Amino acid sequence: MFRVTLDRAEPTALHEQVAAEIRRAIADGEAQPGERLPPARDLAAVLGVNANTVFRALRLLREEGLLEFRRGRGVTVAGTPERGAVLARARELVQFAREQGFRRDELVRMIEGLP
Repeated sequence: MFRVTLDRAEPTALHEQVAAEIRRAIADGEAQPGERLPPARDLAAVLGVNANTVFRALRLLREEGLLEFRRGRGVTVAGTPERGAVLARARELVQFAREQGFRRDELVRMIEGLP
């Protein structure tokens, strides 16, 4: 299992600290794409936090595109921090396009038309 440390004195929420540590482990190559993470309940027990704290961190990383949840297979590393950053920007672009009155399919056509 990769190294995860939490600082309870830090003002950052525990779930954000857990997510940041897993993000760091992926960036440092401690957790490789395709690798399964330990079960959330086991990770919570090792860290001394509630399982819901770990589940919240894992969901955050799934939204960033770094983790993939597979029924019966657990949680696996899906990508790199760079991929997560691109997905975050893509979500921002989709949201901005919606605010400007564009549908997703219209945005996709615009992107496909770029050089």
